[in-house]
Amino acid sequence: MSPKGPRKSNLQRRSVCVNRRARHNYDVLQKMEAGLILRGAEVKALREGKGNLVDAYVSLRDGKPVLHNLEISPYSHDTGPRDGETKRSLGLLMKAAEIRKLVQTLREKGLTLVPLEIYFHGAWAKVEVGVCRGRRKADKREKLKSQEAKRDIDRALRRRP
Repeated sequence: MSPKGPRKSNLQRRSVCVNRRARHNYDVLQKMEAGLILRGAEVKALREGKGNLVDAYVSLRDGKPVLHNLEISPYSHDTGPRDGETKRSLGLLMKAAEIRKLVQTLREKGLTLVPLEIYFHGAWAKVEVGVCRGRRKADKREKLKSQEAKRDIDRALRRRP
């Protein structure tokens, strides 16, 4: 182990929750990693897998990325005072150069920021944010047809001796 800590290759990535609807409704053009600003027992609740990205979205507020509507259910062994708030806005931690690059890419019409996955990279809670373009209904159908055709081909190839 180096004096600055373990190498990044040794750190494991453990997924907490995945936004599967985002990959259906959007074409992901670019992915970025950001840290989460959490408070209290939210980290322990996420370690229990109590996160939900269903209605979550990312916006830029005063030039800083903010994750809205992330639902984190209360930690099961929390004895402290509870405010009953499960959905709130969280700040995202990114380097200034990454934020500038993100602002430039979002100037293009039709692009949005969508949270794709929350995971732990070592001890740190991270969120994978995608720069996405929305799909039309016909595009969604076309993708489903191509996936089904690929599945059928794979199934037929497995049966062959």
